[in-house]
Amino acid sequence: MVRRGKFIAFEGLDGSGKSTHIKALCMKLRHKGLDVIQTSEPSKGRIGKFIREYVERREIRLPPEIEALLFAADRLDHVKRIIEPALEMGKIVVSDRYTYSSLAYQGAEGLNIEWIDELNKFAIKPDLNILLDVPSETALERMKGRRKTIFEVDTIQQKVRNIYLQIARKGELVKIDANRPFQEVHTNVFLLVNNLLNKISSE
Repeated sequence: MVRRGKFIAFEGLDGSGKSTHIKALCMKLRHKGLDVIQTSEPSKGRIGKFIREYVERREIRLPPEIEALLFAADRLDHVKRIIEPALEMGKIVVSDRYTYSSLAYQGAEGLNIEWIDELNKFAIKPDLNILLDVPSETALERMKGRRKTIFEVDTIQQKVRNIYLQIARKGELVKIDANRPFQEVHTNVFLLVNNLLNKISSE
């Protein structure tokens, strides 16, 4: 019988270094001979594609309730199409964003976080949730020169970060100070993941 895989999700502001650190982590895990699936939200499915286009067009924003419903629908598709099958096959799944992104970004628009949480009750709980934390000013500075999405606005970013930090204080996210040199952050990330994998080996 194949041992169920492990699910790791990364959260943080755009510009926090998620993509860079996820890529480095996955390369290192594969080098160790592990079978890793690297994925992200919005997903590459039909609903995710619609969301990506909406986010990048920078048109007038939809009501946060509709955004939350769209992200929840995409997440359900993501879980059923990618995450759950990979875990059943014993793979390690690493996702750039997951449930807490909805709580942070739609919550920053004033939506009731408990309602968002209820919408996502179906979502598989990651074995490890990592928050790469940087000040909102740093994140926006790093994003200079890139085409911004509808979410990359100064006033929103600080609110998003505050919600992430509130969640981390509850112990639901493991916060890493990502406002440091790459190698320091990468070492912290790998230590957390390696501890998770070592725990599996000893079970």
